[in-house]
Amino acid sequence: MATTRLKTLYQETIIPKLTSQFQFTNVHQVPKLVKITLNRGLGEAAQNAKALEASINEIGVITGQKPVVTRAKKAIAGFKIRQGMPVGIMVTLRGERMYAFLDRLVSLSLPRIRDFRGVSPKSFDGRGNYTLGVREQLIFPEVEYDSIDQIRGLDISIITTAKNDEEGRALLKELGMPFRDQ
Repeated sequence: MATTRLKTLYQETIIPKLTSQFQFTNVHQVPKLVKITLNRGLGEAAQNAKALEASINEIGVITGQKPVVTRAKKAIAGFKIRQGMPVGIMVTLRGERMYAFLDRLVSLSLPRIRDFRGVSPKSFDGRGNYTLGVREQLIFPEVEYDSIDQIRGLDISIITTAKNDEEGRALLKELGMPFRDQ
């Protein structure tokens, strides 16, 4: 697999820029991407097996990787869920696939959101990791409108080695994440 555009940009431009910005003494102190996880909760999967199957195919097409089915750890009578029932799906992307997905997310998918003014800069967790929720899967160009049965959202978490939110925000901004002004 060839090196992706975003990884090359990171190695050639972003590392020197962040090194000077935060006065890092070692190249290994510069924050980098570790993984990107995509998660979709499917409460209706317990009753509707087709919803699970459709979601697996969709996330597989979006990421190029087969998702893992997550199952209920405990029974919850109020939600009619028994232990071991499928309640969601998730994918963890690393390496080249991670950079390729982030590149597509930032340059193609996010601008396709209706009335898009940028993503919230407040969705950091205190340790430099960023999570955003997507309301519909149609923003991804890989998903065809005719092939979906229902509009479903998903959560995208970007995990970095940044020590704090400031470093994480600087890294993602350099990688092209369109943060809106407060």
